[in-house]
Amino acid sequence: MNKWTRAAIPALLIHCSIGTVYCWSTFKESIANAIGMSTFSVGWAFSFAIFFLGMSAAFAGKIVEINIHRSSLISAVCFTVGMIGTGATIKLFTGPLALILIYLFYGCIMGIGLGIGYLTPVKTLMLWFKDNKGLATGISIMGFGLAKAIATPIMERLQNSLGIAPMFFILGIIYFIMMFAGHLLLKKPEGWVEAKAANDSFKVSSMFKNKTFIGIWLIFYINIHCGLMLITYEKQLLIEKFAGLAILATVVSIVPSITAVCNALGRIGYSTVSDKMKDRATVYGIIFLSCVVLCGLSAVISSGFVIIALLMVINLGYGGGFSTLPALLESRFGMKNISKIHGLSLSAWAVAGITGNNLSEIILSNTNNNYTVIILTAMALYAVAGVIYFTMVKAKRA
Repeated sequence: MNKWTRAAIPALLIHCSIGTVYCWSTFKESIANAIGMSTFSVGWAFSFAIFFLGMSAAFAGKIVEINIHRSSLISAVCFTVGMIGTGATIKLFTGPLALILIYLFYGCIMGIGLGIGYLTPVKTLMLWFKDNKGLATGISIMGFGLAKAIATPIMERLQNSLGIAPMFFILGIIYFIMMFAGHLLLKKPEGWVEAKAANDSFKVSSMFKNKTFIGIWLIFYINIHCGLMLITYEKQLLIEKFAGLAILATVVSIVPSITAVCNALGRIGYSTVSDKMKDRATVYGIIFLSCVVLCGLSAVISSGFVIIALLMVINLGYGGGFSTLPALLESRFGMKNISKIHGLSLSAWAVAGITGNNLSEIILSNTNNNYTVIILTAMALYAVAGVIYFTMVKAKRA
């Protein structure tokens, strides 16, 4: 019974499993080819997965508050059914029917497992690490970010040697074992009892009338939206800036690993730094300022190395925004209903999952694939987020 075996390790087991949702680009073309549908139509499965992640987290907060073991088991089952169901669909069906089933299994069922699994260990971590809440959530959510870097080469190897459907079967089993182990280990500190009266009296509508919560929701949404606008076009941005250069192939193969590490470092780094700050929200001010500066430089200076720097900063801020959020919410609203409040804030992730990369698609189709317009749009939105941070979220001086 200690904070590592009952909180940190089980959280990592759960988050390192569900974080593989960000490996989507590794196999989306293989799915499209296997079922005979376009990559664009198949791509909606990822958008649906993020949407259901955010919305299930928004509505599952009460379940998580009452019983983390029930929620962790639901997460493991839904995530596994989603993975194995996707593999079975690819193996047995083609055409529109296969597409609908992939939306159901990968998008809806797996998305629900993602949202509940993402939310489940967070409060437990903050209870065990009560003096370092930022570090605690950073450890867990770093696992979500690291999952892509760890799983991508494994997925590529399984695809190349066994095929796309067996990859889903094998990984579905492995991730169930990991998540079930996390489910068994996860436990709140001895003596902690949830306040049933507070749980029953919590009103969702009250949060969306609270200026501070609305401000946090908006800056969280913009940070994810802008991150997805740029991160999902990472490869294309690198190809455009390094086209014709001998180092193109090297850059395209190495930089995604570097940015994945930045994403993970942002998750552990920004949240840990927030433990030392008088106001945890300051982290978001740093994120937005750095992103505005790098977006501006990238739009003005046509250099591949500036684009690499931009992608690194965007990934740092994208990850840091996720990991700092729970502790920021706790600093504003306390621990009493933190799972429900955190879950509600994750609805911003659901909306951003639909709007982020799809806005980039619209911009590219109307500007003859001008990626600079995407960068400038992101810069403007980061600036708006900065204004919201200063006016609605930043703590007032006493």
